[in-house]
Amino acid sequence: MSQYQFPRWTDKLRPLLAVVALGAPVYLTGIVLYGASPDNLNVGYQPEQPIPFSHRLHAGELGMDCRYCHTTVEKSGHAAIPSTNICMNCHDRIHPESPKLEKVRESAATGEPIPWVRVHDLPDFVFFNHSAHVQKGVGCIECHDRVDQMEVVEQAKPLSMGWCLDCHRNPEPHLRPVEEVTNMNWMCEGSREELGAKLREANNIQPRQDCSTCHR
Repeated sequence: MSQYQFPRWTDKLRPLLAVVALGAPVYLTGIVLYGASPDNLNVGYQPEQPIPFSHRLHAGELGMDCRYCHTTVEKSGHAAIPSTNICMNCHDRIHPESPKLEKVRESAATGEPIPWVRVHDLPDFVFFNHSAHVQKGVGCIECHDRVDQMEVVEQAKPLSMGWCLDCHRNPEPHLRPVEEVTNMNWMCEGSREELGAKLREANNIQPRQDCSTCHR
């Protein structure tokens, strides 16, 4: 009986199989590292906005609460992009002739919205509910970092699935009193883990980890 279990022509494939066997791990490792790199997770993404709005001035120096502009974070899945009316509440009296605010005045006069560019933009297949997090004491800083110190807002956290799951699996270090969610300067007195454990029990926080939580 022939010693070959496969046709003789398959011997010519041995070099190719060896290359595949040796190259596949390298290729897969490269794909994983490339896919998880900051460039692909958008860390540092800082798009140019149509109007030079300074979060460092408004949220930092002036101490404006995040919810003044982002009006729906406590009751909606989405954080509203501020309307022109919100801008004009102040700027019809403050620097009303500033060249930097020309597009704001045009928007107010024409009714055309300002084309702000979304910075923290999750894929369409990901569902994230702002209100569910804010109402349970997850501070803005946990996902957006110190926007009150940013002249131009950038994405500072990866917002990847693994990053989200890390928080869902261990939420205690990310919890604070609900009334402090927008306070960028809030400091925990004592152990953050202990406070988080108390808040988790008091607010019945049980983050889900199944796929349908975010993929619907």
